[in-house]
Amino acid sequence: MVPTLQTGRLILQPLRLEDAEQAQSLFPHWEVVKFLSTQIPWPYPADGALTYFRDVALPAVKRGTQWHWTLRLRETPEELIGAIGLISKETHATRGFWLGLPWHGRGLMTEAAIAVNDYCFDVAGFDVLRVPKAVANTTSRRVSEKTGMRVVATEERDYVSGRLLTEIWELTADEWRARRAHLRSQRTP
Repeated sequence: MVPTLQTGRLILQPLRLEDAEQAQSLFPHWEVVKFLSTQIPWPYPADGALTYFRDVALPAVKRGTQWHWTLRLRETPEELIGAIGLISKETHATRGFWLGLPWHGRGLMTEAAIAVNDYCFDVAGFDVLRVPKAVANTTSRRVSEKTGMRVVATEERDYVSGRLLTEIWELTADEWRARRAHLRSQRTP
């Protein structure tokens, strides 16, 4: 069972099939998908979100190999603004996310990533989080930088926008706990 997570500005609600309609209206925009894996069909089909939720994400959640949340502002909890998820790999977890265009540039995804990192290490029990991202995806790279991840490898990968140089970002559970303790101590007066 995927729990609801909350941050200062966000509610991370477990993914539901009923969320597909709202996701479908926000997701298929070039600026949202261009740096995502080629597993995302482009042009995005009219039933793309429903098909993904029903046939991929929700069955994986039921198997216990993935955890998916929709992002909602606390002030408008009925409105989906994006999504974030964790995927279990053999030796680590990986995280992916997207955010609707009207909410870009507000630090919301960093806030969501912090909550999901806590879940990844403290609840799901992973020791390592690895996240591949295109070098050209500066906004996603900034989320990794802000959450204390480091680049451990580079390679080429295929994205919706083509083959791009990719960095593999990594964070261990111990690194995350030290970073969280440091962030908390900076907030104490």
